[in-house]
Amino acid sequence: MDEKTLQTIKEKTDETSLAKLQAIDNDEVNAFIAHAIELCAPQEVVICDDSPEDVAWIRQQAIDNKEELPLKTEGHTVHFDGYFDQARKKDVTKYLVPKGVDLDPKLNQVEREEGMAEMEALQRGAYKGRTMHVRFFCLGPVNSDYAIPCLQITDSAYVAHSEDMLYRVGYEEFKRQSAEKDDFEFFKFRHCTGEVDDRNTSKHPDLNRVYMDYTRNTVMSVNTQYAGNTVGLKKLSLRLAICKADREGWLAEHMFIMRVNGPDDRKTYLAGAYPSACGKTSTAMIPGENIVGDDLAYFRVIDGQFRAANVESGIFGIIRDVNKDDDPVIWDCLHKPGEVIFGNILVKDGEPYWMGMGQELPKEGMNHVSTQWHEGMQGPDGNETTPSHKNARYTLRIRDLANADPDWDNPRGMPLGGVIYGGRDSDTNVPVREAYHWDHGICTMGAMLESETTAATIGAEGVRKWNVMSNMDFLSMSVGKYIQNNLEFAKDVERPKVFGTNYFLKKEGKYLNGMRDKAVWIKWMERRVHGDVDAIDAGYGLIPTYEDLKKLFQAVLEKAYSQDDYVEQFTVRVPELLAKLDRMEEIYATVQDTPETMKNEIAEQRNRLTALQETHGQYISPLDL
Repeated sequence: MDEKTLQTIKEKTDETSLAKLQAIDNDEVNAFIAHAIELCAPQEVVICDDSPEDVAWIRQQAIDNKEELPLKTEGHTVHFDGYFDQARKKDVTKYLVPKGVDLDPKLNQVEREEGMAEMEALQRGAYKGRTMHVRFFCLGPVNSDYAIPCLQITDSAYVAHSEDMLYRVGYEEFKRQSAEKDDFEFFKFRHCTGEVDDRNTSKHPDLNRVYMDYTRNTVMSVNTQYAGNTVGLKKLSLRLAICKADREGWLAEHMFIMRVNGPDDRKTYLAGAYPSACGKTSTAMIPGENIVGDDLAYFRVIDGQFRAANVESGIFGIIRDVNKDDDPVIWDCLHKPGEVIFGNILVKDGEPYWMGMGQELPKEGMNHVSTQWHEGMQGPDGNETTPSHKNARYTLRIRDLANADPDWDNPRGMPLGGVIYGGRDSDTNVPVREAYHWDHGICTMGAMLESETTAATIGAEGVRKWNVMSNMDFLSMSVGKYIQNNLEFAKDVERPKVFGTNYFLKKEGKYLNGMRDKAVWIKWMERRVHGDVDAIDAGYGLIPTYEDLKKLFQAVLEKAYSQDDYVEQFTVRVPELLAKLDRMEEIYATVQDTPETMKNEIAEQRNRLTALQETHGQYISPLDL
């Protein structure tokens, strides 16, 4: 460590913290910390390692600072974000790009020097009177091909505590990689809460900025506490990982990983991409199956196999509609003693409440609106408020779930049998279908994924949005290049089957599926991976036979499944499907580097559907195929 950097750090740290930093002995680490000290001007700097003592200290700091408030159940706390700081803000989340570079017209971006100047002006002096926490984490299993070390700097103990629950500790990983080579690659995050109000929530949401410098593997955020904007290792790191994967020939995806338990103790791993609030976590948590991870996955070819690893070690899940009947494993974890952070729920007499939990909610209490909220209360924007926020959250560790796959932290990852793409779609796609092959699945299920918007992002709800592979918000390259990378990946090994799901098909405003029906679709996919059941060609993929689903509904849910239900759910809706192709052709006409494979798959799908239409009409019963 050079003398100037050493002096800057030494002035703000005690001997214990300094010794921890010197044990890593990395110039880039030291320079990043020293710059944060000079820029943000903290009162003190505390550097934590992987020890349980340091992890426990951070949690206690979050409570002592009143960023988290203890609840009645042992280990449970609640955190509140500001009224206007309840979700990711796409308009202020931007890439810093070098002058003359254009990542893609569809991506939010600002010229690097301009963005850096704005961010540093907002962060300058932001730690005055506060403790700067320096934390080391790891994306993916430590000591593995997947491992990406991460350095987080924040003045929020809540943010650091959340990361302790969501990610693997990484101090020893930094030491290991630093010992192997001086210039190892790692991701860096610098977060500033900004000025707070009397509830310790960020006071200036209008000055919220989240900027990603992909050329320096760095993310900076300010004037926000919401975890989607501040927990750097989550979606913010996904953008950096997509760039790194592009350079190195692997894939970073917005996907859960789960183990489906088949006949004769067979274990089949599936990964799935769903936009927020589209059933992603509830699919990964289906009773009787096992969860590996619910949000982020890295794909690599290891020992000749297509394998996936869970990037995280915890869950930051949407709590709305989590109830005892539909989500028994999560429900149990949210009600037993143990470490859980609730976010933006309703609290009454030390008990947590949220919308859709299956019981009557109190008419008053403490929530994201006020410490003395009551039914009918208006928010600062003049709108009537809800007891808990629509995007209220919970944070817990995977190891605390009763259905956690014992092998979830395997450094080699899991061999994938299938990849799933699903979204909110009220009128077009059947509940489950299989692609003809990898290219067909990537192009017509992943790259053509649409979903109706929810409260997980700021803006109007119920609007149909194109969301390529559920990763559109997190791409750090052109759409065409990202699709091509997926098409090219793992060409020399056996690739997983690709499936599409839709849990939200409606008729006359009512859902055609029950929430638990997804357990049947998952079992059908598992059997298709191994060739145990047949399928019907529906022109835009392969769909189940009635007899197979009838057996599975009885075996999985002990539920009768009528032929009428089957016909309603699996009717091929040709006009809607052709309209979707029209929308996709219009979109991809604006993507300059759309792969030829994508264009060909769209054209072939149109030809198949048009031929079916000429033979069978507009709406085709699966019994006629």
